[in-house]
Amino acid sequence: MEQDEGLKRSIGVFGLSANIVNIMIGAGIFALPAIITGIMGSASIFSYIFCGILITLIVLCFAEAGTKVNNTGGPYTYIETAFGDYAGFIAGVFASGSNMIASAAVANALVNILMTLHPVFELPWVRISFLFIMYFSFAFINIKGVKQGIGLIKLNTILKVSPLLILVIFGLSQISTDNLHIETLPELSQLGESSLILFFAFLGCETGLIVGGEIKNPKRTIPRAILISIGSVVVLYILIQTVCQGILGDALANYKAAPLAETAKVILGPFGFILLIIGAAVSMFGNISGDVLNSPRILFALSRDNVIPIKQLSKVHSKFATPHIAIITHTLITFVLAVTGSFEQLVILATASLLLLYLGVACSVIKLRKTHNAEPGEFKIPGGKLVPLLSIGIIVYFLSNLTLKEIIGTGIFIAVLSILFIIITKMKSKMND
Repeated sequence: MEQDEGLKRSIGVFGLSANIVNIMIGAGIFALPAIITGIMGSASIFSYIFCGILITLIVLCFAEAGTKVNNTGGPYTYIETAFGDYAGFIAGVFASGSNMIASAAVANALVNILMTLHPVFELPWVRISFLFIMYFSFAFINIKGVKQGIGLIKLNTILKVSPLLILVIFGLSQISTDNLHIETLPELSQLGESSLILFFAFLGCETGLIVGGEIKNPKRTIPRAILISIGSVVVLYILIQTVCQGILGDALANYKAAPLAETAKVILGPFGFILLIIGAAVSMFGNISGDVLNSPRILFALSRDNVIPIKQLSKVHSKFATPHIAIITHTLITFVLAVTGSFEQLVILATASLLLLYLGVACSVIKLRKTHNAEPGEFKIPGGKLVPLLSIGIIVYFLSNLTLKEIIGTGIFIAVLSILFIIITKMKSKMND
């Protein structure tokens, strides 16, 4: 594994924690409470607990793998180091592609939110112009330096979390305990269906760790930042669902467009509704800025390791010490997806791709323990292989809830990537001859 020459290690515990929280708290939590209530009823809290357990197990795997392999690239780098170029290629494309799709979907959700505030955003040229200015402004900021990018992330994180905390703080005292009473336990099929959807709101830790080559003292910073950020998000999500359900009861399922804003309207009146609508827009805005900071590093890492034969993507700007070509390339592709796609398209495929990526990280922890010589200060998950094996089992259960069509589609995608890998490998072999 080549080192990340030219990149500066300038991200500390707070910066990395904010980066992870910013990515995780995106569009999902502002819409999913109503959908989960529609499936689970008053037992919705079980889905949050189940997803919270899974994400905790997974991030422990990330924490150990991240201290063993702390180059730029995040989960792609862990899997490539453990299992070689083929697995790394599949993981890298899955990570990069799913991040682009997810970011484009959130961008469309952001435009939809803005349409509720002003109809001018319904005009196609306004929508395209807004997306272009937003994406390439973020690209410019992140090319200027990772400190500037992380500074924007910290601000976005504070702005997006503040209205959620206001909702929780003022809502807890107005909860009706009757709305939280669980009459019957959910069926396993309901738990699987709701958790597969809800888990979209928990995605993002892997993206926040892509900047591994720019993290100060990664053996200490990565585990601390992961545990702080994940713990905070899980607790906040559970409190949000409790408040929304405690205030609106079964009626929560009827407000699929903006359940948090409708809850805030009951608590704080029209001001609360506007506050949460703006909060949702800021949250999506921050999620997209986080994607432009983090995701281009996957293209950088794939090029750095010669997994894809485009060396320009691994160039580092001589003045700003950032992977400027990778940032521009990622931003351009994501902008095109945002302009041509919609929020609903490919969301399940993106989630399935990331679950497969998580599966690879859990497996890589077991492999890296055998092949990697432990160094002083490295984080190691207690309990031997229990946590990675539990992670593998739960991820497989989640994936089993995909429809046959989605499973076939994912299989075809992997087959196409495998053929592409063979072609690229032969091309590189001829170039070396």
